[in-house]
Amino acid sequence: MRPDVEVTPPGSPDVAFAAGDIVELLDVLWERNRDRDWAAPASLAQLRLMYAVDRENGIRMRALGAVLNVSAPSLSRLCDRLQSVGFVERRPSPHSGREVTLNLTAEGHAHLAEVRRKRGEVLNGAIDRMSAGQRAELARGLTGLRAALCGVPVAPPVFAVSDVRGPAG
Repeated sequence: MRPDVEVTPPGSPDVAFAAGDIVELLDVLWERNRDRDWAAPASLAQLRLMYAVDRENGIRMRALGAVLNVSAPSLSRLCDRLQSVGFVERRPSPHSGREVTLNLTAEGHAHLAEVRRKRGEVLNGAIDRMSAGQRAELARGLTGLRAALCGVPVAPPVFAVSDVRGPAG
């Protein structure tokens, strides 16, 4: 271990505060740019729903409600709004005639790709101002945090931070 690296014990409120502070800052940045920059804006709640469906396309509505921790009526209203702009579609479950699944449409996938691209631009602007060592530490730390949040180990990213920007041009 390098002598200049401070070891933070598990349960340290400083680390949780720093991570929470970054999450709040990103929420503000995303919201500030959402209405100004995107032709078909989706609220943060709608984006959360779209992210969940993107991770598990064809998810049952009941399971989606549990993932998002929202009531059935609230989930239905979110889906209604997203369906009206063409981002999601409801389908009968292939396993049960009583259940409904939710899928992203091509327009929904395209919108999420654009949201991710624009967010990537904001993040890359900040990350580019960090040293190479700081970027490497950030990548390692975020990989560990994601694994801890998901409860399962994940492989480290197979792309460099600069790859998020897409082709140079």
